[in-house]
Amino acid sequence: MKTRKLLSVVALAATVALTGLQAQTVKLKKNTKTHIIETVVPKRPAGQKDVLGLRLAPMPVVRVGFIGLGMRGPGAVERFTHLDGVQIKALCDLHPERVAKSQKYLEKAGLPAATEYSGSEDAWKKLCDRDDIDLVYIATGWQHHAEMMIYAMNKGKHVACEVPAVMTLKEAWDVVNTAERTQRHCMMLENCVYDFFELTTLNMAQHGLFGEVLSAKGGYVHNLEPFWKYYDANWRLEANIGFRGDVYATHGLGPACWVLNIHRGDRMDYLTSMDVPATTLPRFMREEMKIENPKVKNGEMTQTLIKTIKGKTIYLEHNVTSYQPYNRYYQVIGSDGFANKYPKQGYCLRPTEESKSAVPNHEDLKSHDYVSDATRDALMKKYQHPIHAEIAEKAKKVGGHGGMDFIMDYRLIYCLQHGLPLDMDVYDLAEWSAIGELTAISLNHNSAPVAVPDFTRGAWNRLKGLQLHYAK
Repeated sequence: MKTRKLLSVVALAATVALTGLQAQTVKLKKNTKTHIIETVVPKRPAGQKDVLGLRLAPMPVVRVGFIGLGMRGPGAVERFTHLDGVQIKALCDLHPERVAKSQKYLEKAGLPAATEYSGSEDAWKKLCDRDDIDLVYIATGWQHHAEMMIYAMNKGKHVACEVPAVMTLKEAWDVVNTAERTQRHCMMLENCVYDFFELTTLNMAQHGLFGEVLSAKGGYVHNLEPFWKYYDANWRLEANIGFRGDVYATHGLGPACWVLNIHRGDRMDYLTSMDVPATTLPRFMREEMKIENPKVKNGEMTQTLIKTIKGKTIYLEHNVTSYQPYNRYYQVIGSDGFANKYPKQGYCLRPTEESKSAVPNHEDLKSHDYVSDATRDALMKKYQHPIHAEIAEKAKKVGGHGGMDFIMDYRLIYCLQHGLPLDMDVYDLAEWSAIGELTAISLNHNSAPVAVPDFTRGAWNRLKGLQLHYAK
């Protein structure tokens, strides 16, 4: 038995080195009949405190600088021109033509021109060094996110960063520690939590229509063959070639964690992952990119099961290579109801007093079938989330994935302007992004269970349920 444990530790160390993951100290802990691989949770440095429910002084005008104006950045700049109480002070990208293109959005909106930064790998630091910027909005490739967030927070800035915000556990802990030490807001720009079905379903769950929520399902299934070439220097393709695991978990995981109150009364305990051999991407690289004998570390798909402290489960799936319809899985499974987004959007509710009073025609409620389309529409109208009631129509006009991008930006600015806790905090950022390395560890150990670190370091049960805040 001692020999087996020793071999496990040696194998783990070798795997971490071979896969290029950031060095982590790992150990095995016994859990009844099996072993759970556990990464180190560093002690919180002296004098540092958590940022759960962080409230800071209101800022009626939020001054913003944008870094990264490739695929996602220009849309964000354009959306921000539709927000009140915002000043766009600076625009930065390695390529000057991209900065000039985004500058036109300000001109079109009749806004003052922003200061331009480009032409240097470190130009973004000059943006962060400015005294007249409150929020740095990062939309670069994943590999730059952690460094930029940390630098910006150290300069006293709040940060909003595209997904995934970090690529390794070391980066996650570094970002968490920086946010706690500087007491700055650090939010990942996860737009899918604001989509219309997801946010309405969350509101229904919080009103008890599904009974006790027991499990959730999330995922990202999107064939990226038409898009690979548009990522600067192939960074998105390189992420799937060089890393194994669910490298893009946040779109599916975010809504699932919200409905399950992760680090707001429950937390992810451990996970286990499986994948299948890479097939489609190597073929694409041979046939379309003329690369002989391509090496692809990531599987064709990665499937992950997560167990929470309270015994609930989350199923995740990642697949950006197979030829199949787009599917951003979202399911909620409760003791008295069920919600599903793809491929059929609908609800299934046990006839309870709560569900019967939810819609005019309770005869349409069937416990073993989806409610009728008319009942579904009535439910979604009755349980429209207050955020949607406030901003949905404008969001649909402004756009951004049907409006959810604008809702995300609106809520970020709204909370900063009113001195409220942000809807997503640095612990969401760390938990949802760290799935990449955690799934890699599991896969490289024959799907062994891997502990999900408690990035709150013991404070996960202090907040009682997810709360999206409003000004009084």
